[in-house]
Amino acid sequence: MTVNFEAIKYIAFDLDGTLVDSVPDLAEGIRMALADNNLHTVTDDEVRHWIGNGAEIMLKRALSQSVTIKADIDQALYENVRERFDFHYANNGHGKTIVYPGVKETLATLKAAGYTLGIVTNKPYQFVPEILADLNLAQYFTDVIGGDSLPTNKPHPEGLFSLRDKHGLSNENMLMVGDSKNDILAAKNAGFASVGLTYGYNYGEPISDSAPEFVADHFNQLLTVLSTEKTA
Repeated sequence: MTVNFEAIKYIAFDLDGTLVDSVPDLAEGIRMALADNNLHTVTDDEVRHWIGNGAEIMLKRALSQSVTIKADIDQALYENVRERFDFHYANNGHGKTIVYPGVKETLATLKAAGYTLGIVTNKPYQFVPEILADLNLAQYFTDVIGGDSLPTNKPHPEGLFSLRDKHGLSNENMLMVGDSKNDILAAKNAGFASVGLTYGYNYGEPISDSAPEFVADHFNQLLTVLSTEKTA
């Protein structure tokens, strides 16, 4: 895809692995949920490779490491682990979740330059506003779409289409920024340009394998890709 970056008006961001490193808090919530069910524990490194498809798949990956028989995971067991995870993740706070270097400064610059910013994440919506508020990120974003906000989540393009249509924009006005192949595939499925970040969670695969239009090692490289001289 040939991209006219000067036409970009709206930037949609993934959350986990793109704006914040949430692995320590997610892993702790999973460990506590597994312990509540007398199941084996998991490590932060294991959890890092399970993030990106939403809470259900993440927890089922954890269960596949914890149950003795790794066939079909019992639905009742999954539902109980999910309930305990939701409880622990919501109530333990997000003190171990950190904002990646350069994120706040770059978001502030982009917003001041006139871009509209939104979040499209596969994380359940119930957790997102509090995380954004706790980490002083909420003021940058006009829209927040969680993994259960719509019938589908990434790599389906529905969330991106909803933002495009809400703001009366065209495909060339939209940019998706993320660390996972699900983010890049969602952009491709929508016909939007994308920027892939190398430092996040992508199942151990190089983000370049997903062929985003631009690959960045640092978040603030967005400022070299986009025109930051736009006026609001």
